[in-house]
Amino acid sequence: MRCDSPAAAYYMTNHSKDDIPGPRGGLTLEGRPVAEPGARPTRITRWDVDNALTTPVDLVAVEEPLEIRLAWNDGEAREQSISITMRTPGNDLELAVGFLHGEGIITDPRQLEHVDHCGPAVGPHQLRNVVKVTLADASQLDLARLERHFYTTSSCGVCGKTSLEALRVQTRHDCGRSPMAMAAPMLGELPKELKKHQEVFGRTGGIHASALFDTTGRLGPIREDVGRHNALDKLIGAEFMAGRLPLGEFGVLVSGRASFELMQKAVMAGASMLAAVGAPSSLAVELAREFDVILVGFLRDDRFNVYSGAERLFAGDRSPVGSATSCEAPLPAQEGKR
Repeated sequence: MRCDSPAAAYYMTNHSKDDIPGPRGGLTLEGRPVAEPGARPTRITRWDVDNALTTPVDLVAVEEPLEIRLAWNDGEAREQSISITMRTPGNDLELAVGFLHGEGIITDPRQLEHVDHCGPAVGPHQLRNVVKVTLADASQLDLARLERHFYTTSSCGVCGKTSLEALRVQTRHDCGRSPMAMAAPMLGELPKELKKHQEVFGRTGGIHASALFDTTGRLGPIREDVGRHNALDKLIGAEFMAGRLPLGEFGVLVSGRASFELMQKAVMAGASMLAAVGAPSSLAVELAREFDVILVGFLRDDRFNVYSGAERLFAGDRSPVGSATSCEAPLPAQEGKR
């Protein structure tokens, strides 16, 4: 199969003359050329309350298509396009592997023979928008899963799924068997720590992040993407390729809301907790309770809600935060705050 693709064609036909290609275009932001893959300078018109109009150069989060292909040999060489997703370039290989793992298409890093970009770089930014995952062992490949073609966007993940039964994939890991328990005050520090390390977000204000954290509140690897599901796929893909699944001793922190899609990926990776800065969906709550995953939403430095697994969180005095049916678990009030 050739490596010219719908993703490459999309790129070549969907770029405005106002998209400034970094140093090659000669324009800079605050006197500095910008060449990082996650952010791109573009000319804007800015209005303020004094009706003053200016035309500065601003940074926007990059969103580009990525096609994920799977290649295997079952006596005959085969290759199939699995998904086209809109993502922020960077960590593309981890994204592809994380996506395939989350969908249950691959289950063991030993199945991987080769993962790499496919085809030439295209467009003014010389992006490579196709990743091919070649399997060393196709004996565990569930071909029935490949009958479903995916199209994903940065906002919705895999669209069109409407019920828990239709969406559920079988996990190989028992999330509830993990002894993970955590002090509530440590959870409240996580969003601030995450923001310190969100390099592209700091420049654009328009990108999501996912990170691992342990029971001491220490952040581990962090991945960013314009799509929250892509950021988590990149994170899980990196851990999968390093042979570090399941994530039973760790929680996953996401910078946006907790959708079913994100909860499903956390469950597939064997994570014990999903903590979200935003709100969870009803399906995410159902799945968390079914698989005994701690689910935290509206995470702030002084309060958060617990939708599942509250008995595994405790206050500063080691007393349990609440029962498993509790919907709110505010942190102890900080000095000087009401």
